[in-house]
Amino acid sequence: MNSPDLIIIGAGPGGYRAAEYAAKQGLKVTIYEEGEVGGTCLNVGCIPTKTYVHSASLDEARGRMASVVAQLRTGVEGILSHPNITLVRSRASLLSLLPSPSPNIIIATGSETKWLPIEGARTSPRVVDSTGLLALETLPKKLVIIGAGVIGMEFASVFNRFGSEVTVIEYLKECLPALDSDIAKRLRKQMMGEGITFNMQCAVKEIADGEVRFEDKKGQLESVEADVILMATGRKPRTEGLGLESLVITLAPNGSIPVDDNFMLDLQPRATLNPQLSTIYAIGDCNGRQMLAHAAEMQAVRAVNHILGKTDGIRFDIMPAAIFTEPEAACVGPTEDQLKEQGIPYVCRKSFWRANGKALAMGKTEGMLKLFASPDDGLILGCHAYGAHAADIVQEVSVLMCKHTTLSELADMVHIHPTLSEILTQ
Repeated sequence: MNSPDLIIIGAGPGGYRAAEYAAKQGLKVTIYEEGEVGGTCLNVGCIPTKTYVHSASLDEARGRMASVVAQLRTGVEGILSHPNITLVRSRASLLSLLPSPSPNIIIATGSETKWLPIEGARTSPRVVDSTGLLALETLPKKLVIIGAGVIGMEFASVFNRFGSEVTVIEYLKECLPALDSDIAKRLRKQMMGEGITFNMQCAVKEIADGEVRFEDKKGQLESVEADVILMATGRKPRTEGLGLESLVITLAPNGSIPVDDNFMLDLQPRATLNPQLSTIYAIGDCNGRQMLAHAAEMQAVRAVNHILGKTDGIRFDIMPAAIFTEPEAACVGPTEDQLKEQGIPYVCRKSFWRANGKALAMGKTEGMLKLFASPDDGLILGCHAYGAHAADIVQEVSVLMCKHTTLSELADMVHIHPTLSEILTQ
């Protein structure tokens, strides 16, 4: 058997996209995966979560999740059946691969739950991460969520709709720190109106006897009862057991693998000793740059292009993201606070769902959009929004930003009537 041109560790969104793209370019690929193909996103992350978002009850969600995940997993296995791809269902590390039969290795090991060092968090049977919450067979009467980031907010919205009494405890002043604070506050207020309790600027101190004990912003100790407690305090790169220490690689403070703009590791110390060392890349969550499935896929394309000696125009500085609460939220580009902090001149144009004909017809009038642009030439700088199908609208803005579009050029673009996308031109 001929040696592969590329070895990939991990078959999540970044790994299988790299394998697919490389194989279509004529490279021979071997990809290692010890678990199910598709990674966290497909099996226990964004895809299962979205089936919950679009289900009316826990029972319906669990049934749909199993069906959707199985169908998509079969699709990924089909991608990896390409004649240029060999799927090896086992764990791999750099220690086991080096010296490698391949000139190129891509690490695509993803991320895992980041647990805060809270007393009782790792010993209480009531505490779960997002994977554990998705595995619940019965609906908790009282759900406490620690963390008001994307994972926490999405599950708060879902389980509130299912009928749980939901309480969210967050250390920061506002939820969803990547989202414009004005938009985030409006979304949180809307969710409060749906019955979700938020305790902001609070620090969880202990979990014991079915209680979450926390300190509020005034320093007062409080507690809330819970049947289930979700640890939703973010994710960390999965790098343990890779053998990076053997390559004289020092991880970043957040545990991620340092890479350059082509997602390649700097192996100069080791390469001096071993000129035959493979070129190694790290894509997706494990490099900690942009922990999004679609970011991992595009990083995969960039890394394979670098292997092939091709250039591309991928804009990693323009990375849209969405939060699938009810209503959903989305963003691309800097927040208004960030523009102010960086001293970047801007104008802000606000639009509201309640002024849009399609939103009124749908009965989905809650929502606001903020579009930022340069005051000099009208170049679009970013967009943050919440409301029905906000992600689709922000995706359009992301495309416009990639093409250096101005507000006047946007005004000249015809939008179908009646559609929610007309919110951009209101």
